[in-house]
Amino acid sequence: MNTVSDVRVLVVDDDFHIARLHSSIVEATPGFTVVSTVGTARGALSLIHAEQPDLVVLDAYLPDGSGVDLIRRTDADIIMVTAANDAETVRRAIRHGAFGYLIKPFAPELLVERLTAYADFRRLLTGTAAVDQATIDRTRRVVSRASAAKTRTVTEQAVLDAVNASAEELSAPEVAGLVGVSRATAQRYLGALSNERLVDVTLKYGNTGRPEHRYRARRSGG
Repeated sequence: MNTVSDVRVLVVDDDFHIARLHSSIVEATPGFTVVSTVGTARGALSLIHAEQPDLVVLDAYLPDGSGVDLIRRTDADIIMVTAANDAETVRRAIRHGAFGYLIKPFAPELLVERLTAYADFRRLLTGTAAVDQATIDRTRRVVSRASAAKTRTVTEQAVLDAVNASAEELSAPEVAGLVGVSRATAQRYLGALSNERLVDVTLKYGNTGRPEHRYRARRSGG
């Protein structure tokens, strides 16, 4: 059930089926409601002025213009959801103020993550009262998380979740057993997550053979 406090969202995509899919994801996310969908830049501008949405889920490729160009023409916050993956489009969208950027195709939970981050952003900056530096810093971290163009596969996220949920260091075979993948697959994702500094890795030396890599949740401040 929608409430007056729900984040009001306009979905803009010229593919009716994609617009409907994105709308269903938004509607299924607690605290969000779709006010309308539209498939053109001109229609989007008209509805933005008429409906005053809080957030626009916006495609870059529209039949009568670029979605990126709309960002500067509205006070609504924007999450880009588009097949546009060239560096120039991504750079322009972020420079013009897009809150988040998702490249199609993507798993539905990734849009939910961006919406949830946006809800956190709004909660941190609700009202007109002055905010302290700690609140500003938390807000910047939320925006950074939502703006990341990189998306994760379900398996990669499961590997990261398994490491973060464990109080102890885990080996690649142990992670593989928890997630239900092969050791090689777990090792590949663990290596990538380590390179991104999302997990910590240490070496455990035994009596013989090569040292074993052990993984644990990233320590704060690391």
